[in-house]
Amino acid sequence: MARLKGNLVALAFERYRGGLQRYLMRRLDHAHNAQDLAQEVYLRLLRVEDTDLVKQPQAYMYRIASHVVYEFKLRDEREKEHIAVDSELLAALAEQIADPTVTQGWRHVSTERDLQSLLTQLPATEQAIILMQKRDGMSYKEVAEALGLSVHTVKKYLFRALLQLRQIGWDDQEISR
Repeated sequence: MARLKGNLVALAFERYRGGLQRYLMRRLDHAHNAQDLAQEVYLRLLRVEDTDLVKQPQAYMYRIASHVVYEFKLRDEREKEHIAVDSELLAALAEQIADPTVTQGWRHVSTERDLQSLLTQLPATEQAIILMQKRDGMSYKEVAEALGLSVHTVKKYLFRALLQLRQIGWDDQEISR
């Protein structure tokens, strides 16, 4: 039976991988998400119990892909709506931001107050992630655990926040103390 499962996946990969990638790219925002979801489609094809029942492999693969995309978007929306944040931790971080100590090395930011001003333009969760990851040297996993988020969400928020800060002239190389 394992050989039949492998044949179904091999057939899907060899004949339909380009079409699957295009299908996923049209439905997703980023290429890396399409690649990840394509892998999930292949994994689900490997889990098919009775491959003899699959009469149209291409249609079956696209049906699986549509379910995978739906689940991914649903999970992504839930992450955006329901972010659990430790308010005490955010308050402590906000106090640390307010420290008026002057720092060196900023391209356009010369004091902690300037940094605080820039960071206040971001949502509280993104502020916390930047400080914990960049200044405090915490790993993505440590930040995710501290804030009750997934590692993927931490990376996504950090990227979005850094992009916004760079657009207003901030150099993120000098945030560590």
